[in-house]
Amino acid sequence: MKPYVLHHDYMMKYLADPVEAAAYLNCVAEDDDIKFFMQNLRDVVEAQGGIGKLAKQTGLSRTTLYKTLSEDGNPEVSTLKAILDVYNLQISIIPKKDRGNKKAA
Repeated sequence: MKPYVLHHDYMMKYLADPVEAAAYLNCVAEDDDIKFFMQNLRDVVEAQGGIGKLAKQTGLSRTTLYKTLSEDGNPEVSTLKAILDVYNLQISIIPKKDRGNKKAA
């Protein structure tokens, strides 16, 4: 019988790698669903040591971070940037994929 790994445990190990965390968040960002993105950013925070560690590294309070990363969180860009900076990640703006809405030439 093959041993198995719990999904949560696998994800925490996977997201502990900054390169993998970046790829994960980029995939999630493509869905244009901020609540889903925030949920997945919480996964990255957990994998990287949790809210307490993040609070120390950003200088933001735990309460602020819990609110920011909550399902109803609506972070300011500066707060999101501070969180991503800790993990050596950044926000990028790229054109959306063509959805058949080409502008007439």
